[in-house]
Amino acid sequence: MGKMTRWCAAAGTVAGAVGLLLGAAPAVAGPAPNPVVGSLGAVFPAPLAPVAKLDTARYLGSWYQLAAVPQPFNLNCARDTTATYGLIDESNISVDNRCTTYTGGVSGIAGNARVNDPITGAALHVSFPGVPFQGGQDGPSNYVVTHIADDYSWALVGDPARLSGFVLSRNPSVSDAQWREIRSVVEARGYNSCLLLTSPTTGGRAGVQPLCTV
Repeated sequence: MGKMTRWCAAAGTVAGAVGLLLGAAPAVAGPAPNPVVGSLGAVFPAPLAPVAKLDTARYLGSWYQLAAVPQPFNLNCARDTTATYGLIDESNISVDNRCTTYTGGVSGIAGNARVNDPITGAALHVSFPGVPFQGGQDGPSNYVVTHIADDYSWALVGDPARLSGFVLSRNPSVSDAQWREIRSVVEARGYNSCLLLTSPTTGGRAGVQPLCTV
């Protein structure tokens, strides 16, 4: 589910190129909803909130990644990054993430998503075998569905601190009007839309660019 991916890290030059792209992006940020004031007066954005209720049965299946905050584990993905979810039981969902690499191969990893919030069903802990610092299948929520379209055609997912963010879609291509809607929702959820880069998909956008410029 979005940040659930862990693919081979690309070379440092690729990471540097991503850093340069982010540095060149205009500083456009959406409002941070319900900011939290710390004990010393510092203002922090409130943790990313889940949707009120996620219909798990409708959420299962395959999704295309249309945009994301770059992560070290998927810099090797050239295009067609997907996530497929299947029901294990009422508390666990199987995760199968795949992408096409720059050499034309397929990279992927399988894991587990455990529901931490049975009320909303939209806050989960995702883990993968052999990946450190995840605490096994039990742990704090690191995958929050913060927006889901009424028809379940697209979703916005991230971690509570917004260090990750993923735009997922049932289709590899969306209209210009849908891209504008996506950017609006991303910013309303407290993200800087310039920090999410579009993800190339077959039949969709071929290039990589900041979401704020789409």
